[in-house]
Amino acid sequence: MNTHLDTWELGGKTFKSRILLGTARYPSPAQMKEAYLAAENEIITVSIRRVNLEQKENTFLSDDWFKRFQLLPNTSGCFTAKEAILVAQLAREATGTNWIKVEITGDETTLLPDPIETLKACEVLVKEGFVVLPYCSDDLVLCQRLEQAGCAAVMPLASPIGSGLGIRNAHQIQLIKNTVSVPVIIDAGIGTASDACLALELGCDAILLNTAVAEAEKPVHMALAMKYAVQAGRLAYLSGRIPKIFHGKASSPLEDIIGS
Repeated sequence: MNTHLDTWELGGKTFKSRILLGTARYPSPAQMKEAYLAAENEIITVSIRRVNLEQKENTFLSDDWFKRFQLLPNTSGCFTAKEAILVAQLAREATGTNWIKVEITGDETTLLPDPIETLKACEVLVKEGFVVLPYCSDDLVLCQRLEQAGCAAVMPLASPIGSGLGIRNAHQIQLIKNTVSVPVIIDAGIGTASDACLALELGCDAILLNTAVAEAEKPVHMALAMKYAVQAGRLAYLSGRIPKIFHGKASSPLEDIIGS
């Protein structure tokens, strides 16, 4: 099976790649572009609060090469719904896209997202016509509320952002995927290819990465590893794994031999 034929939909658009990549912390712009080519991602996210919107020259906003991607501005650095809403409005004006990743920090030490402020911001932004993708904790009830608010997807964390700890609660992620009907995108905490593979094996629709690729010793190699890991995980999910049991089960039962 060619996993590239296994497309998915997000915000009314169809995508082949199940990897979303960030734009920060790469050793150089050249390596960032090479990583994108290796990963074959179609969506990139950028923190609007870290871009001078009044001076678009010499940024991703002025580089025609980036026009091939679906841009996903994010509200990283915001601490309240009010801040996030304002940043989203500025992002739409500056970039021309109504896509927004809502990211509101609730704790400055762990950088865990604030669930209450996130839901407030999403409710307002959906009504204003944004395609809203909220970064959130792996809380099933919160993800249900975000879906009910009209979000285009839910983006639960695997573990704290930038930690590289991987998926700490696979059971919770599985519950979310089995309950909501919008795409589930794992956002934050992925550290290496096996983490990405597990996310897709659990049925998640995609992963969003930044630190795991940008700060790897060889970012381009890691981007390529992530691409193959996502393809392997997705194919495993579609294949239907065997059930887990708590005892042995012979692959060549004796009764088959005796009965033949």
